Amino acid sequence: MTDEPQALPARRDALSWIGFAVAVGGVLVSAWAMATAWEAIVHGNPAYAILLAATLVLSIAGIWWTLRRRVHRGGWRTAGRIVLVVLAAGWLALTAWLRPYDAVEPALAAMQSDAAVTVSETATEIVLQPRSDASSVGVMFQPGALVDARAYAAVLRPLAEDGHTVVIAKQPFGIAFFAIGALDSARDQHPEIDRWVVGGHSLGGTVAAMEATADAADGTAPVAGLMLYASYPANDISSTLDAAVESISGTRDGLATPEKIDASRDDLPADTEYTVIEGASHAQFGDYGPQPGDNTPTISHDDARTQISTASRDFVDRLTTE
Repeated sequence: MTDEPQALPARRDALSWIGFAVAVGGVLVSAWAMATAWEAIVHGNPAYAILLAATLVLSIAGIWWTLRRRVHRGGWRTAGRIVLVVLAAGWLALTAWLRPYDAVEPALAAMQSDAAVTVSETATEIVLQPRSDASSVGVMFQPGALVDARAYAAVLRPLAEDGHTVVIAKQPFGIAFFAIGALDSARDQHPEIDRWVVGGHSLGGTVAAMEATADAADGTAPVAGLMLYASYPANDISSTLDAAVESISGTRDGLATPEKIDASRDDLPADTEYTVIEGASHAQFGDYGPQPGDNTPTISHDDARTQISTASRDFVDRLTTE
């Protein structure tokens, strides 16, 4: 009896090895994000954590799949594999890009409750609430792109100490455009607030301007003010926004540069107030470390934060007395 020849398993082709490399890259990207921004992921909106978990699971599945001994046929199957690998690589690039900037001190210390301010945190927001003598004017704040919401606790806490409830949005994937409903949510959860100041840093300020313009005439809790941190509106709101505006910027900002701030003046109401902090950079409007593309500041972080907080508090207090 003659044994029939056994078919040899097909060797993995170049595309299989590329797919394997992409899958391994997914594991490495997930591990890198968790190792470098774990606290920001845990304390942030759950959207990125879900994305990261899905990336890790799919990457492990991809490794297992590419290591299987399979006969690879050409035609549409090869085209489909190429598309799948390209999409997977794009997914990994997006996952890596969305890794948040982790909050650092003194923002973390400002997240602690004390005799003056109660700090609470949910999956979608941080609330700094005065324990007594609460004002009827509240502040809703949109963080900058990819920045841990906790990074603004120290710069905004003086507003809460001054009697104003402060709500900091936790944006899905750290993008303010995905949290446009944050003001409506704050209104629903804090019916005791009669008027709101909407603020934001960088991209968060751009979205805050959109929210302020859309909701300034709300019948129950209108927008009384717009507070821009190193930011400007996406379009001309000079004649559509019926609210006071405070623009706070730095002369060493490498992203929202002084030139960009000046160019945006015509897009804001004529009575907009401008506070320019000499020597302050873009990343000094929060506590999250240096940011690519920014300039080196010429004043200390503590000095910049104090000036930003003072200008913010003065602006909101003026609206309270009006």
